[in-house]
Amino acid sequence: MAFNLQTLRTRALTSAIFVIIMMIGLLCDKWSFFILFTIIHFGCWPEYQKIIGLIDKDYSRITSLHRYVAMLAGWCLMLSITSGYYIFGRLSLHLIGYWLGLMLIVILPLTALPFTKKVVLKNAGYSFLGLIYISLSWALMIDLRHPVVSLNAIPENISAPWLIPVIIVLSIWTNDTMAYLVGSWIGKTPFSKISPKKTWEGTIGGALLCIVLVTVVFYKAIAWKHLLVISCIAAVMGTMGDLLESKLKRMANVKDSGSIMPGHGGFLDRFDSLLVATPFIWLYIHFLIKQ
Repeated sequence: MAFNLQTLRTRALTSAIFVIIMMIGLLCDKWSFFILFTIIHFGCWPEYQKIIGLIDKDYSRITSLHRYVAMLAGWCLMLSITSGYYIFGRLSLHLIGYWLGLMLIVILPLTALPFTKKVVLKNAGYSFLGLIYISLSWALMIDLRHPVVSLNAIPENISAPWLIPVIIVLSIWTNDTMAYLVGSWIGKTPFSKISPKKTWEGTIGGALLCIVLVTVVFYKAIAWKHLLVISCIAAVMGTMGDLLESKLKRMANVKDSGSIMPGHGGFLDRFDSLLVATPFIWLYIHFLIKQ
């Protein structure tokens, strides 16, 4: 991978602005956290639908109703996982998500069929995969922000429910940044045909630096063994997430999923690693860390 100073400058400036926005959303309070991932959720969906539409022309012809209902159904999934932690006035986001989602299940077939000339079941399958790929991942991220969930890994004397999501995000950022830098400087051996610019040197170097740096920075907040596992999952599954999105883009014959972030592409380009890593870290937190 050749080192390009101008590209690095563009990426660095965009990253700086991106980091500021992300940190405000992650650290301010639970509502800023929810709003942040709601924006990311609705940013990822159109790009996913565009890419799948380029891969399969049948999906590009779905109705606007189908497109928006799929996004809304995914958001209902995010709402429904909030339990009683997010309450607006007397309204629980959990109940809003549950009942709105139930309404969509009943109303969608009744409203969509009259406007659909040809029913293509695989299009529903593509949207369902989008729910798993995008909406479920962000729903699980919202769940990881819940104070009760965070107690699994964070000592009782540290009141910081945002800590685990922040560690996950920083692990992904560290892995991506270090892999890019190491690969730019010494990378020679191609890692995968799916993403020709990736090298084994960059991938291994990024993962090792991610694990070491995250463990060193946060060892006083969370047991080092948990940090090792979380950062390792982030590095490995984050790389798999990047390769998955690269494969989708190659199949769709596009360079970037979008253009909202110069030097980084679109929402999927920026969050592809986090989308795949989050569910696996959620599984570790929920089922392998004992109370």
